[in-house]
Amino acid sequence: MRSYPIDSPEAATRLLAMALLADGHCSITELKALDRLGAPARLGLGPECFKAVIDHFCEDLLIASHGEWQGSAAIDSATRRDLFAEVQCPTLGAEVRALCEAVMLSDGHLAEGEVELLDELAKVWPRPSNPGPTAPPHERLAA
Repeated sequence: MRSYPIDSPEAATRLLAMALLADGHCSITELKALDRLGAPARLGLGPECFKAVIDHFCEDLLIASHGEWQGSAAIDSATRRDLFAEVQCPTLGAEVRALCEAVMLSDGHLAEGEVELLDELAKVWPRPSNPGPTAPPHERLAA
């Protein structure tokens, strides 16, 4: 896999591409969701650059699997960790997670690879906890 600078729009877009291909293919519903969500602009890329990053990710997947298409679910855990590590900013990570979730849920079905990726995203970029009104005041203020 090619590498991108830490917290770059390309690194974030590649994680979104991983979500697009987590079930082995990219549906028209998911592509429309990207457009509706304004994903390229939200990640800081123009449409052409956004598409190029996704195309490069597909090429990298094919090279890694010796020409056999397996989608992004077949990426080994060490490579996944490396790709996740290219997005370190919590705000950018939360944006990536939100976009990935929206895209994967857009077709009304979650494949096994999508569920696994959602779990990984939640571990890497957990949502901030909201202690709620029953928590002691010092915990509510710290949140």
